[in-house]
Amino acid sequence: MSADRKNNRQAVPIGSIINKILESRLQEKDAGLFQVWQLWERAVGEIIAENARPAAFKGKILLVHVNSSPWLHQLQFLKKDIINKVNTALGEDLIEEIKFKIGPV
Repeated sequence: MSADRKNNRQAVPIGSIINKILESRLQEKDAGLFQVWQLWERAVGEIIAENARPAAFKGKILLVHVNSSPWLHQLQFLKKDIINKVNTALGEDLIEEIKFKIGPV
């Protein structure tokens, strides 16, 4: 291997590579929804983000994994507020509903 080629190798976070691949493969609308993972903590706050994470999308429904039953119950009361905050952070109304489920956070 040449010296030039060795010098061009830089460590790149795997997340940035995955983000680029997914964004290039997703339709424009889906790419907007994908941004939820990137802006989740900023939109909902650190405490909620520590206990709940986006898991999947089905149409305009966001599935969120929650780490316990008490958190699931609490977030049911905050559902409309969370939808508004996430849509505001996205800059458009892409999420109409959130379903909470106990799962890995």
